[in-house]
Amino acid sequence: MLIRVSSGTEAQLGLKPSQLDVKPTTAYLLTYHNGRCRANCAFCTQARESKSSIDLLSRVVWPPHPLDEVADRLKMVEKSGELRRVCIQTINYDGMFKDLLAIIEHIKANVSLPISVSCHPLNEANIRILAEMGVDRLAIPLDAASEEVFDRVKGRGVAGFYTRRDCLKALKIALKYFGPRRVLSYIMVGLGEKESEAVKAIQELVDLGVSCSLFAFTPVRGIILENNPPPSLESYRRIQLAHYLIEEGISRFEWMNFSEDGVIENFGVDKSELVKIVLSGKPFMTRGCPDCNRPYFNEKPGSSIYYNYPRPLRPEETREVLKLLKLL
Repeated sequence: MLIRVSSGTEAQLGLKPSQLDVKPTTAYLLTYHNGRCRANCAFCTQARESKSSIDLLSRVVWPPHPLDEVADRLKMVEKSGELRRVCIQTINYDGMFKDLLAIIEHIKANVSLPISVSCHPLNEANIRILAEMGVDRLAIPLDAASEEVFDRVKGRGVAGFYTRRDCLKALKIALKYFGPRRVLSYIMVGLGEKESEAVKAIQELVDLGVSCSLFAFTPVRGIILENNPPPSLESYRRIQLAHYLIEEGISRFEWMNFSEDGVIENFGVDKSELVKIVLSGKPFMTRGCPDCNRPYFNEKPGSSIYYNYPRPLRPEETREVLKLLKLL
């Protein structure tokens, strides 16, 4: 049985020699399928109508390897403590769930690392099976902040079959079996939403008990949205800060002020408090499952600017954020 391994994880496991600026702290794996996803998400390299390389997910290369070899390498690296979690991501194809169960069983037989699964909306029976198998966390991507954007990039606008309602329904079911904060979803910034819509979606997820991660839309050659630009760093930093304030219970969407165009103008927190939070660097680091840092998912290796930092920020980097957010 084959499984795809992200290039960073591949290097970390010694499957391919490579120099890493930042090492992943989670092993990122992807179900193997000799074909494309049944879905047609406009931002995805694996989409049904994508012309991107089948080895790509976002800008990251995911070469296939035998599952037995990957499990053996995980067992070796687990002892070092460098990898502290396994994240299994999936695409939608016939037989995917059967493959997913086989992968989980094989990994659990070899290592004791906690396992996260990121998957399209599943039915209740399958969600229950994942919980009973001991999966630590389940992520169901929402991706699009608003109903209109969802329909355009994941639903009817691209002849897709996902709906925002079905995603939210699956998240609520997952909460029954995994519990609050052990269910995750994602918001992808840069799909045409307003900042206010992104922040409102974050608040909606957090109020449900769902942890929320942020991604920046990444244009890749061959995807439906390949000519769509990524979000501006300034806008992304504002949404990251709002996200952190909501996740930490410091502020709420209703306490914030937005311009007529939906741009965040006030975070509902005193400026002095905001400065302290920005200087901590925490709002701008990768947020998701414990020990997930996702290096270079949105950035090219060697980049000096990250959308999501995979490591603590340096003092000069937090000062740059303060300037960008006009807090300095």
